[in-house]
Amino acid sequence: MFSGIVEQAIEVVALRHDEGNLHITLRCPFVDELTIDQSISHNGVCLTVVSLPGDGTYTVTAIKETLDRSNLGGLKVGDLVNVERSMKIDGRLDGHIVQGHVDTTAECAEVETADGSWYYTFKYNVDPAMARKGYVTVEKGSICVNGVSLTVCDSEKDSFRVAIIPYTHDNTNFCQIEKGTKVNLEFDIIGKYLARLSEFK
Repeated sequence: MFSGIVEQAIEVVALRHDEGNLHITLRCPFVDELTIDQSISHNGVCLTVVSLPGDGTYTVTAIKETLDRSNLGGLKVGDLVNVERSMKIDGRLDGHIVQGHVDTTAECAEVETADGSWYYTFKYNVDPAMARKGYVTVEKGSICVNGVSLTVCDSEKDSFRVAIIPYTHDNTNFCQIEKGTKVNLEFDIIGKYLARLSEFK
C-alpha cells in the first residue's frame, strides 16, 4: 500500500524483454536501503525488486498484464519514473490510499501555465460499466497519476484537470509530461468500495 507521495523520480538505465515480460533497471539513490522482494511503486504500479547488483541500480519485472494496463511498456532508457516505497504503518498518510494497481491509462490533452504553477488535463476512455463501479473522478476527489496523489479539479465525464505546484513538477516526472504523453491512473479505492456496496441495496 502506498500514499501517492513520490519519493523521487529516478532514471531508467536498462530495459530487457524476456518473452512477454519486461525487466526494468533503474538507478536509485536509496538502493542500499532496498531488499529483494520489496514492493515499490513505479509510476503508480506496484512492482517487486528482483535484482540488486550492487552498482547503484535495481531491477523489477513487469509482466504482460501490467504492460497492457500501464505506460511501463513505453519506457525508454533515460526516462524518469516516479518511485515510492510502501507506506509505513506508523507514518502519516499525507496523500491518499493508493494500492499500486493501475486501473487504466490516460493521455495528456493540455498543459497550461498558471502564474508559477501548471494545469494538466487528462482524457481517458470511459467504460459505462466500469464507471458504475467507481472508476471515475469527482470534483475535489483524489486521483493517482503516475503514482502521484493529486486532487481533481474540473472533473468531466471522460477527462479531468489537476493543478501541479513547482515542487511536484520539479521532483516527479510531471516535468516530462506534455500533450500526448500517456500516464497511469488509479481511481480512489474508497469510491470503488462505495460504488460496489451500492449494488447490494
